[in-house]
Amino acid sequence: MSNNSYGIIGSGNAIPKKKFMNDDFVKLGLETNDEWIASRTGIRQRFIAEEETSASLAIEAASKAIDNAGIDKDDVDLIIVATTTPDYQLFPSTACLVQGALDIKETAAFDISAACTGFIYALDTAVKMMKSGLYKNALVIGTDTLSKYCDWKDRSTVVLFGDGAGAVVLGKVEDGYGLLSSYLGAKGQDYDKLIIPKGGSKEKLTKETVNDPLASIQMDGRAIYKFAINIIVKMMDEALATAGLKKEDVTFLIPHQANKRMIDYAQDKLGLSDNQVYVNIDKYGNTSGASIPIAITEVMSKNLLKKGDIVITVGFGAGLTYGANVIKWI
Repeated sequence: MSNNSYGIIGSGNAIPKKKFMNDDFVKLGLETNDEWIASRTGIRQRFIAEEETSASLAIEAASKAIDNAGIDKDDVDLIIVATTTPDYQLFPSTACLVQGALDIKETAAFDISAACTGFIYALDTAVKMMKSGLYKNALVIGTDTLSKYCDWKDRSTVVLFGDGAGAVVLGKVEDGYGLLSSYLGAKGQDYDKLIIPKGGSKEKLTKETVNDPLASIQMDGRAIYKFAINIIVKMMDEALATAGLKKEDVTFLIPHQANKRMIDYAQDKLGLSDNQVYVNIDKYGNTSGASIPIAITEVMSKNLLKKGDIVITVGFGAGLTYGANVIKWI
């Protein structure tokens, strides 16, 4: 076993109890319907957090991942949570809430904020920290409850987002397997294309502005779509090149579940068949930083991958951020 190869040895998901169908928006008085939403996004339903929070979902997913990995919880010595919807505005971090709830001893714990690309950033960060030799088993979690930050009168955003959490455990794997490379990037010049303008230190909410639409998600959908389409090929090529691979070497794609049209575009550029791409946007909508680890857990539970498969994840989100991981499956 090499000290420099780390990969996914376990995974778990947590999904809120409340299922919300496309037609449920019609019942709320929104001018939309199932066909309109599904034809433009691929989404049929999503799950909405009510009593659940980003932390409670993360804790549940983490516990399942640890069990799935077959390790003791105290074997975890690094926890990284990718989220943009923490339970508390500033601190403590969601990672600390996970560590405390699971009573994990002697572990580093912190959050990463890279929106829908957060899990890709967190996976790369965890492996690089593990390669320092200081950490043996990392818990990497993506959790978001963006439905809580939507304007439920804004058809352009509220129909897109669902809530959930996914977690993986990283551990030492056979030399040459696991995470081979990553490509991370950002285009901060377009920060305002996907943003919640009010509620931060720049413009703190008051009792007069707490219901202001600008305290909810604001998105330039066309700009985000154009950004994603323009960056997908570059980030896949760069990540693969770092691993010494080409597009033809990819056997499976696990994309961020933002829009079915974007997923189809990435699939086409990689030349993959439908059974080489995992899609669950129809069930969950866009769960932001949780979408890729939720998909990974389902892929693992369905035994869709075999040893040696080259898997690529791709994602993009607010920031604007983007990234890809290349994984050789164990």
